[in-house]
Amino acid sequence: MDGKTRRQIKIGQSVAVVKKNDQRTGNLTEGRVKKILTNSPSHPHGIKVMLETGEVGRVKEIKAEGDSGHE
Repeated sequence: MDGKTRRQIKIGQSVAVVKKNDQRTGNLTEGRVKKILTNSPSHPHGIKVMLETGEVGRVKEIKAEGDSGHE
């Protein structure tokens, strides 16, 4: 699932985000959502969230529960 719709994202959910300084490289950072920062119901570049680590980025991928991201 992509992270363009706010209602799909929940506090504590595992996600992959792209931080502002990683936008050119597309480098993803994984973590759990601490706070949802985007107020609008959707955003074309992804909903902006703060991770539990304090890092801020736009959600590019919502991880399935129990998905470690490894095949």
